[in-house]
Amino acid sequence: MKPANKKYIPFQQINLPDRQWPNRVIDNPPVWCSVDLRDGNQALVDPMNLQEKLIYFKALCDMGFKEIEVGFPSASETEYEICRELIEGGHIPDDVCIQVLVQAREHLIRKTFDAIRGAKNVIVHFYNSTSTLQRKVVFKKDMPGIIRIAVEGARLIRQLANSYKGDTNIRIEYSPESFSGTEMDNAVEICAAVMKELGASPEHPVILNLPNTVEMCTPNTYADQIEYFIRHLPNRQSAIISIHPHNDRGTGVAAAELALLAGAERVEGTLFGNGERTGNLDIVNMGLNMYTQGVDPGLDFSNLPALRRMYEDCTKMRVHERHPYAGDLVFTAFSGSHQDAINKGVQYMKGTGGDKWEIPYLPIDPADIGREYEPIIRINSQSGKGGAAFVMQNSFGYNLPKAMHPEFGAMVKAECDRVGREISTDELFQVFCKNYLEIPQKYKLVGHSMLEESGRDSSRVHFHGTVECDGEEKAIHGVGNGPVDAFFQAIKQVGIKDYEFISYHEHAISSGSDSHAIAYIELKAPNGKTVFGVGIESNINMASIKGVLCAINRSLLS
Repeated sequence: MKPANKKYIPFQQINLPDRQWPNRVIDNPPVWCSVDLRDGNQALVDPMNLQEKLIYFKALCDMGFKEIEVGFPSASETEYEICRELIEGGHIPDDVCIQVLVQAREHLIRKTFDAIRGAKNVIVHFYNSTSTLQRKVVFKKDMPGIIRIAVEGARLIRQLANSYKGDTNIRIEYSPESFSGTEMDNAVEICAAVMKELGASPEHPVILNLPNTVEMCTPNTYADQIEYFIRHLPNRQSAIISIHPHNDRGTGVAAAELALLAGAERVEGTLFGNGERTGNLDIVNMGLNMYTQGVDPGLDFSNLPALRRMYEDCTKMRVHERHPYAGDLVFTAFSGSHQDAINKGVQYMKGTGGDKWEIPYLPIDPADIGREYEPIIRINSQSGKGGAAFVMQNSFGYNLPKAMHPEFGAMVKAECDRVGREISTDELFQVFCKNYLEIPQKYKLVGHSMLEESGRDSSRVHFHGTVECDGEEKAIHGVGNGPVDAFFQAIKQVGIKDYEFISYHEHAISSGSDSHAIAYIELKAPNGKTVFGVGIESNINMASIKGVLCAINRSLLS
């Protein structure tokens, strides 16, 4: 690579020492305008056909968009016909305003007005490029010549709009294309001239769209540009300030958010950021950023997976696995520390019953956007003990006691190392079954009975049973202050002794008449090591006894 300082010209900062936008917060959504069907569509390898555009348009309406740029009808016969189908086919709800884009050129403007015949609400969006570089390289005009193009376009649009027959409500939008690459005083001058030519007033404001057509600077500088522009624009109350950020530097969402702080009122963008080069502002990302801060974005993202499927089907584009909010893996934790924190967050919310979302590493409740909880924690060799326990609880209803997490986590990690990959939920459960429910049994209970003897001050339990030990059956009997204690006393008759009872946990793992109980028994073996056993049975007493025997048998395997 060549030295950067010898090839690239640094972007010039805006002199705005008393900027106000850093002290503000976003507390209301902007007016959203989707440009998926125009800006997004023109960036596709294979542009959408009519049927795909209609599907996409309906999805945008269902989400709550009230302004939708549907195309560039003067650019091609296909674009023109799609615009006509939307109007003549009755596809546009009464409260939705379609937007059409056109260059500030006479014959294109006239064809655009032909294309919108019969529409109820239309924004005619015209533009010409104003940037220093475009003036120098492409148009070879000075700024007065560029202003003349915009004013002549505005004059014709006003004439056509005033003479338009029918019930169409026409609003006007002007974009100084490549606004962010234009000297700010020049940007103010050309927009003021357009507003004057259009007769803008507070009752009939002009939309001034200020595109970050090519993202050339840090987001704070774009915000400075917006604030500077607004401060210096004459007749400010007669303009709606709109932004159209692109993503060349990968900071389109940040630039849009800071531009709102700087005073922008309207945002143009696309779903999932589709657009030329690195794309447009991602409205899904920005809207859900607001949602996580307690601000209603005014758009419905409650079934984001369905919205993503529609987008991928119509555009043939793919949403990346790490794409904010919508990617397959954005709510998934593989790291042990992350899994542990998420698991504790889930338990905290269940325990406190609070109505605020407070789970570490998850800035939004996946259920709010139609995502599932099952894939949140996935297990590989980097996962920790808490992650395996989370999956067991959330996928199978097995609430392993905390003291058991390290033991089971080590088993799971060993399995991941053995197979050399992530293991599935079912494979995780098989690890549990193999190590707790399907172990070799030196001691096996083949029959039993229990009798509870109640007295005035205490009760005693008599346990009678048969234990198979290395293929030989032996009768056992014990008396204790409960079923587990009685069983402990009974198995001493076959030489099982010196085990210390440490802890006991149990819960139901199904509901209804066929419910089962699971017991987790922690014992200290004669060698001083602790070991867990698991028992599952319809009777909780028997689940406990099976858990004791499981722990004993497991202690003999090591």
